[in-house]
Formats: sequence, structure tokens, C-alpha cells
Amino acid sequence: MPRPSHDEPDNALVSRLVSRRRMLALGGAAGAGALSWAGAGASAADRNAAGAGTLDSVKAAAAETGACMSLTTEQIEGPYYIDYELFRRNVVEDRSGIPLLLVLRAVDSATCRPIRDSAVEIWHCDASGVYSGYTEMGNGGGGGMPPGPPPSGTPTAPPDGTQGPGGPGGGGGGHATPTDDLTWLRGIQMTDHQGFVTFRTVFPGWYAGRAVHIHTKVHSGGSRTSDGYTGGRTCHTGQFYFSEDSVKATVDVAPYSANTAARTTLDEDSIYPGTGTQGGLLKLVHDKRHIERGVIGHITMAVDPGATNDGAGAPGGGPVPTGSPSPSA
Repeated sequence: MPRPSHDEPDNALVSRLVSRRRMLALGGAAGAGALSWAGAGASAADRNAAGAGTLDSVKAAAAETGACMSLTTEQIEGPYYIDYELFRRNVVEDRSGIPLLLVLRAVDSATCRPIRDSAVEIWHCDASGVYSGYTEMGNGGGGGMPPGPPPSGTPTAPPDGTQGPGGPGGGGGGHATPTDDLTWLRGIQMTDHQGFVTFRTVFPGWYAGRAVHIHTKVHSGGSRTSDGYTGGRTCHTGQFYFSEDSVKATVDVAPYSANTAARTTLDEDSIYPGTGTQGGLLKLVHDKRHIERGVIGHITMAVDPGATNDGAGAPGGGPVPTGSPSPSA
């Protein structure tokens, strides 16, 4: 697959990878009732939409954390990673769902100092449990069947902890072959001087076999160039999770209410290590009576910037060293 380095400073257009007939304004809605969060990381629009001072408070609390922390748990990449390097803050494109402002911070696990000018990448499914790039595979809950067998055979336990053929997780023993060139809910950002990145996205849905989650990678030691993120290594591969209460609050909200796939709880998930923040559990800020108004999810990732963790190991198995460094393994 190609590796474009598409920047969108004004969030005007979707990536050039999207077919012309599907070109839409990124500045549009994230669904009916969506908050008008701007794509900029800590912009006035973000702060206003999140509530007066809420976003600033979230970032200030994270930045003032003085105690050093353990390494954030390494987790598997899963079969649906695509190395697009789409540099953008707003990853919504045409997806509907509850607005989610994702505030992420990367710090050195040994010193707790922010890791500046590193690259943080996210990708996740939409409200119906479908990943861009893999729409023909559906969501395992009536959303369609994969067009053929997994590229590496059909193991008894797929690498993403899902049910195998019939939806996400049917990627066999490794990376699944994309079925389309769509790019929604995928993006990458460079950390600021405090180690922060902010993404505008939507609350993920679910598919059979996995709790609601977002994938992430942190890249260190390289730099952003006209060709994308060059040099360095993938120092962390992980996943973010949502509290059971927050997920339950979404099930009667459109378009989540139309998702008929069996839902897996955190306790049932085969990948989530059950260790709270260290295992990727997000801290959430939202109106508990009206989650449809939007959510702020935030977490600090404590990583080893000199390590190489490409997500190829067993779930929750700790750092997985690889041979040679890669910018987006």
C-alpha cells in the first residue's frame, strides 16, 4: 500500500486516498447532534465544545503528574493496521457517532519526561464495528462476510482476539489484506513540547469477540519529512479501552443502536490485561446523562523511547523486540 504524507492544517478535505466520489468535507458533522469540535489540538473551539476549561484541566492534570510510572502494557497490532501516515487531527471524515476528543500524552517511562516530536498513531472501527480499508469484512454481526479465507490460514484463535472469518478478526495469522482504499478513523500526529497529541474522532462501536477499543502506535527517534515519518522505530504498540458504563450508555444512541453484533465486555475480552490505566483504560469526561453530547478520553502512555515494539507478540506479553528498527512496523 502507498504511504502518503497528507497534512490537513485546515481540515478541509479527506485524504487523497479516498475515491473521488467519496470526497467529503472533514469539517462536517460527526453525526446528528455532534459537537462542533475543531481539529486543532487544544484550540479554543475544542475547549469551548468540551466545556469551559475542561480540556485545559485534563491536560494540566496529566502534565503535573510527578510520579514516574510503569511501562504501559504492550499489546498486539491486530490484522487491520495500514501504514498510511495520514498526518491529521480530525479523523472523522463521513463517520457518524458520538464525538470523542482523544487526548494522548507520551512520556519516557524511566524519567517521566514528555517525549517531544514523536509520532502517535491511532486507528479504530466505526460505530457499526467496521474498519476503513476492510469494509467488505463487515463486523461479524450481520455486516457481511469476508471475500475469502484469511491470508495466513484460519487459526483457532485469531490474533485480534475475535471470532475469525465473518468479521473483524478474520485476519488469520497476521495482517489482513485491505479490501478498499478508505481511510476514516485513522490518523497520526506529532507530539508537542509536553508530549501531547489530540485527535477528533468518534466513540468506537463493537464487533464480535472484542471489547470496545482503539489501537495506537508510538514512533520515536525519527522525524516528520515530506515523505512522512522517517527513521526511528515503533517504540510502543497498544490499545485503549472504555469503561463498561460508558459503553452501555451508547447502546441506545444512534447509530450504535443499529449494531446487532454480540458485544464483549472488558472482563470477557481476551486482549485487555485488566490492569486499568497501565493496560490502556482511558479516563473519560462526559455528561453521564447525555453521553451523546460528546466525550473526552485521555491517558498518559509511559513508554521506552529506545525500544522497538511492533505489536507482533502475544497479547499483554510485554515488549517484543524486533530485528531492525522500522518507522511504522
